[in-house]
Amino acid sequence: MLRAVGALGLLPLLVAAGDDSCRLCKRTDASTQAESLREIPLSLEISTKLDFSRAALSGSGGGAIDLDPQSGSRRVDGGMVDLGGSALAGIAVVRGEPGRAVRIDMPTTARMTSSTGGVVEIAGLRTTLSANPRLDQMGRLEFSFGGKLLVRGNASGTFRARIPITAQYE
Repeated sequence: MLRAVGALGLLPLLVAAGDDSCRLCKRTDASTQAESLREIPLSLEISTKLDFSRAALSGSGGGAIDLDPQSGSRRVDGGMVDLGGSALAGIAVVRGEPGRAVRIDMPTTARMTSSTGGVVEIAGLRTTLSANPRLDQMGRLEFSFGGKLLVRGNASGTFRARIPITAQYE
């Protein structure tokens, strides 16, 4: 931190002196190259958690809830009964170097568990990402994700899972 302050303190003196060969005043090819090698690190934030809302099984046959990431609509199938509430597609925000292509990786399935020992599965996790995602001019990319919650047998409780999502520059 002290070096940066010291260098900035010298800059006005060098500019005022009118030295055209000042290396601090003009960019050289080497400094431009070094700057281009430094990239802004990517960050990924989940701004909205994936939430299938509330449902119950009407029998022991199981059922499913399909949550579309594009529209946010929910479809209940099988022995599932919709108990109301708002289902939410997950929303992730990636930030980094403007205009850069990125690769987003996430699993296609995830296991959810409850505190009572119940297990359900999210299958067919999918996103709204294009085939070649790229950060916009502000260095931001937002996408939604959803999938199909599968309940087999007789499971009950409040289910939770961690879905690993990674982002990296292409």
